[in-house]
Amino acid sequence: MGAFAQRLSAGLARRQQDGLYRQRLTLESAQGPVVSLAGRDYLNFCSNDYLGLAAHPRVVDAFCQAARDFGVGSGASHLVCGHSTAHSQLEEALAEFTGRPRALLFSSGYAANTGILTSLLQRGDCVFQDRLNHASLLDGGLHSGARLQRFAHNDVAALQRKLARASGPALVVVDGVFSMDGDTAPLAELAAACSAHDAWLMVDDAHGFGVMGERGAGSTEVAGLDSHAVPVLMATLGKALGTAGAFVAGSEDLIEGLIQQARNYIYTTALPPAVAAASLESLCLLTEESWRRQHLAELIARFRRGARQLDLPLMASHSAIQPLLVGDAGAAVELSHKLRAQGLLIGAIRPPTVPPGTSRLRITLSAAHSEVQVDRLLEALASCWRAA
Repeated sequence: MGAFAQRLSAGLARRQQDGLYRQRLTLESAQGPVVSLAGRDYLNFCSNDYLGLAAHPRVVDAFCQAARDFGVGSGASHLVCGHSTAHSQLEEALAEFTGRPRALLFSSGYAANTGILTSLLQRGDCVFQDRLNHASLLDGGLHSGARLQRFAHNDVAALQRKLARASGPALVVVDGVFSMDGDTAPLAELAAACSAHDAWLMVDDAHGFGVMGERGAGSTEVAGLDSHAVPVLMATLGKALGTAGAFVAGSEDLIEGLIQQARNYIYTTALPPAVAAASLESLCLLTEESWRRQHLAELIARFRRGARQLDLPLMASHSAIQPLLVGDAGAAVELSHKLRAQGLLIGAIRPPTVPPGTSRLRITLSAAHSEVQVDRLLEALASCWRAA
């Protein structure tokens, strides 16, 4: 065997031995509260389709009509000939919805975050990130050439001390809702710290956008922050909106600067126009059907009450992400398998996604779930947890 083959083989063997080997699920149905896998139906509690829009008839119809009008592929990058009226309409709607002058579409959240950070930051700048930030934010900071410093999770005082010692342009970057813990960043306090030290604040609201706030505008709406407090707002379309891709919203100069400089934007084929059209329809549903957010909030409260009665070790989250702390990676995988045997899909999250010793089940709730389905989840958890 050559060096690369030996390295790959040894790495895979270690992952299997440590309980960290990952395998894909191949669904035979659309996303929803019930999905089909290997000929069997399962209650689905591991999807990020928080509002239940991924298979909504209006969203599907918008996609199909746009595919008929624009074709399936965009054909090129945005700066060549891949930018369509569907893209423009979505960007304008997202800018208006978020209260920003402009918005810019990216092919994925990962591409958006790394593209923003590597374009905005330069060598000699400082970028401060929460220790539990998404990997795309950390990678963007590392690849930017700026001085990357991480601060303790949600510790504003620790950030303030670092900002006080910083010199040169400074950018503070946080998740609005943390994807593996489900808790929310103290955005108002972070914004105040940034203002006091002449730093910019960037918020990745992938898991808050569409779900949180009276309008569904996300964690920044809940914190009462506008574009002056949060100059860089990023969110994804593949979670609450149920489609794919991501966007950044901000000032005219920010968006124009990204169009001119962000390699992830310049050198990537544009999202299919049909995805943009479907996302625009999802955004309309988000504004028209506030009951989805209300129902989801009621389900979250119902689940947490039931888990508390069962003494299940839930983490401190009031979002649609409800992590059940297990600890050992192997034990988390075993619990996930037991639940699947009872007809429930729940993912086991293990290192390196989370720190060693904090493996968990990442339970996600959707507005498409019913109270009966959440009660079934609690019953299965009680049975499997006692047997663990």
